[in-house]
Amino acid sequence: MNFKEALDYMKKAAERGSVLGLSRITELLRLMGDPQEKLKIVHIAGTNGKGSFGAMLTSVLKSAGYNVGGFSSPAITGVTDSFRIGGEEISEEEFAELIGDIAPVCESMAEKPTEFEVLTAAAFELFVRRNCNIALVECGMGGDLDSTNVIKAPVLSVITNVQKDHAAFLGNTIAEIASHKSGIIKRGRPVYFGGDSEEACEIVMDTAEKMEAELFLPDYSKFAWSDESCTINGTDITYKGEKLHIPLLGTYQCENAVNVLSCVEILRREGVDIPAEAVSEGLANVGWHGRFEVLCREPLIIYDGAHNPDGIRCAADSIRRYFDKRVVLLIGVMADKEYELYADMLSELANAVFTVKPDNPRSLDSSVLAETFRRKGVTAEPYDDFDEGVRAVYSYASERKLPLIALGTLYMYRQFTEALEELKKYEK
Repeated sequence: MNFKEALDYMKKAAERGSVLGLSRITELLRLMGDPQEKLKIVHIAGTNGKGSFGAMLTSVLKSAGYNVGGFSSPAITGVTDSFRIGGEEISEEEFAELIGDIAPVCESMAEKPTEFEVLTAAAFELFVRRNCNIALVECGMGGDLDSTNVIKAPVLSVITNVQKDHAAFLGNTIAEIASHKSGIIKRGRPVYFGGDSEEACEIVMDTAEKMEAELFLPDYSKFAWSDESCTINGTDITYKGEKLHIPLLGTYQCENAVNVLSCVEILRREGVDIPAEAVSEGLANVGWHGRFEVLCREPLIIYDGAHNPDGIRCAADSIRRYFDKRVVLLIGVMADKEYELYADMLSELANAVFTVKPDNPRSLDSSVLAETFRRKGVTAEPYDDFDEGVRAVYSYASERKLPLIALGTLYMYRQFTEALEELKKYEK
């Protein structure tokens, strides 16, 4: 099977929709020899912060000498982006080989697996083939019924935080969502919760107690940071008196770093050897895309994949922290999000807003999104043609020498970066 054939097969699997439950993935993995049972895994759930957390911890473990596997979603630049070894995405050829081997197994099943279930199985198989001695596996959505939740004895379960998102699947309250996410807690295995919701914490604590799982919470007495810790050049945090630098941007990266450093301590207790120098070196060298990522310095262009109310709130906090003037916003979101709240949080920060419709069947119409900002008195221009919208916002921001912040779904990251590259070629 070549890469195109692998993509065609995944499109076929995608037609089955998103069906929660573990019966299909359990059967598929059993037929494959249960590769997940041969791995040491850190299982990660949470509404926000999973990607940055995983990138930081991967970099630290890599610096400590481990061969680290990584599985995350959604894919940002392309399907291979979900699969990483040592922080580097796999090749199209390797992906095609994996799917080529797994597809016949899927087709032998009475109830065929969904797209995400096939990808999950491919990740476990990849990590075994590549001899990964530890793997970081993100939940796609929720926890208890997510296809990654076939891991029986993770070295550590992590719930970064709990906020409202995916209400149609996970519920409308923090308690309901926390119940789903706490489903990754396994009997007798340690769990870490890094969120600030007392309601969610109670749910996690109750579940941990029932599962006889030791629960760890962040000890903020070990950490220190201030407003000056977050600049356009990165993030600084003090941990046990030592100053650590992280090149990732966003005011929320301090909290992500707290979660990572707390989990490093737990992993050490579980026998994972992580020297202090690997921590500082790993954090200093971490890279991740789509989270307040500087794509261009002249003019200043930043992409942040804030796609739910808490993410937008954090993006707004970051804009306030980094800039003393209004910015130009390009926004594209999914129709199933609470997008009307976004204008409330962003209107006072925007000189102008340009709305686009990302290339995804769930995308919100650009004119509907623009109208929510107009009602707040903000100039907002909708564009049905995505590339035209990028050209327009780029020209507007450049002429006025204002920062350009692209916000919204991670599904439009590739579209935006490709359109930006075309603009740069034209300028040259």
